[in-house]
Amino acid sequence: MQPPGLIDIGINLAHESFDRDRAEVIARAQNAGVIAMIVTGSTLADSARGLELCRQWPGLLRATAGVHPHHAAGFQDSDRAALADLLADPMTVAAGECGLDYYRNYSPPAEQRRAFGLQLQLALEHKLPVFLHQREAHEDLMAMLREHPQLLPRAVLHCFTGGGAELDDCLEAGLAVGVTGWICDERRGQALRDAIGQIPDDRLMLETDGPYLLPRTIQPKPAHRRNEPMHLPVILEAVAACRGQPADQIAAVTSANARRFFGLQL
Repeated sequence: MQPPGLIDIGINLAHESFDRDRAEVIARAQNAGVIAMIVTGSTLADSARGLELCRQWPGLLRATAGVHPHHAAGFQDSDRAALADLLADPMTVAAGECGLDYYRNYSPPAEQRRAFGLQLQLALEHKLPVFLHQREAHEDLMAMLREHPQLLPRAVLHCFTGGGAELDDCLEAGLAVGVTGWICDERRGQALRDAIGQIPDDRLMLETDGPYLLPRTIQPKPAHRRNEPMHLPVILEAVAACRGQPADQIAAVTSANARRFFGLQL
């Protein structure tokens, strides 16, 4: 029996892959012991849809509102007011997903930095924590965050995939860390598996990032690649094993951290 009381801090529940069975996905998550989920916003439209879902399941869901770096080039200064309205919604508990992604560079790096800086400013204005994305842009992301020191203790680097040196830098700056099924990947996740013990108990949170990053350790293996929140206990077990802590303890501390960080009353 899986430990109850888990909180998924990053689930792309507005994604079209959930359109056909979203209610069933939510029911399966609850049956697996997931008691709350943060719906990730990655565009203005996606963020608005996430808030609609929160109003459908107000006892279970809250949302972030932001523009992912992949979409930064399409996010103009004239869109600032629309994002501000989303951030002002009482169901919004963080600004983001925002940050820098130099791995794909779907938007030029300069545009990514512009959009990220604008969102950091909005987070300050709305007194919200920040839900961060970073891939192959660690130095630039940390430099921009250090320009906003008042945000550092209220920022979580979601889907951390790096190793010990990057993790030390993040922790020294005061960031919280979100861990996904990347830790279950024996091909790509070894650096994270080796470093995860460095994260203090009070800075660790769990997430699926569904529909992405289906944990490779799920048995039996699903017939499809879509990840969903019912798999959060698989991530919990991997984190507990790598840290040498009981799964119940990890479940308790990560959920307490999520409640505190996002101000959840769920």
